[in-house]
Parts: sequence; C-alpha cells; structure tokens
Amino acid sequence: MSGLETRTVSRDSLFLLANIRVEDGEDQHRVRVRNLSDGGMMGEGPISVSRGNRVKIALRNIGEVDGSVAWVQDQRFGVAFDEEVDSQAARRPVAGAQKIAEPGRDVSHAHRAPPARAGSSQLRKV
Repeated sequence: MSGLETRTVSRDSLFLLANIRVEDGEDQHRVRVRNLSDGGMMGEGPISVSRGNRVKIALRNIGEVDGSVAWVQDQRFGVAFDEEVDSQAARRPVAGAQKIAEPGRDVSHAHRAPPARAGSSQLRKV
C-alpha cells in the first residue's frame, strides 16, 4: 500500500501482548501490539526484525497469523498480514484461561475476516 492508502485503513489502538516468531526461527518473543487492523499491526518490543522478514504472530482470540515486516523504526515495526483477520476479535473477552494461541496451534480460521464479495446483497453475518 502507498502511504496515502494506509491512512484510510481503520485501525484499533490498543495495548495487547502477542508472541512473534521470525521466519524459520524457533524463538518466540513477546511484543506489545500498539494498533491492529484487519490487514496488519504495529508491534513494539526488543526483537530484531528487518523489513521483508516473514513472521508468525499469535494474537489473542485470533490465533497464529502469517505476515511480512513492512517497516522498522527503533523498537517499533509494522506487519502486513498475508490474509485479513477480524481485528475486533482481539478486543473481545477471552473464553477460558487461554490469552493467546499456544505455539503451533492455529485457531485463526475461526476469526478470519470473510472474503470481500461483489455485491452487498451477497454479504452475510458471520
């Protein structure tokens, strides 16, 4: 997306913790999610990432999400998700004691955003 396009994307400012794993690495790092949209997030934490790195992020109530690092500034970084998610799900109360997805457990299919449709008459509530 160009700089102009990113300003029109709705983002939720929040303070949420998430686990992130860089590319094929085994180590997970805890980061703060500063804002979250259906298409990406801004994270912050003591993790070494570079633009273009592939990452896997475990988000509360969403599960594991794959994406690419789009930008880095100090300890903050932006991630563009490969597939859109339901960003509002991260704000919902957590059912049970599980705060974020366990490593290796992909529950993201339950909270993916529905695909865009050609006409509004074809949309359905999920």
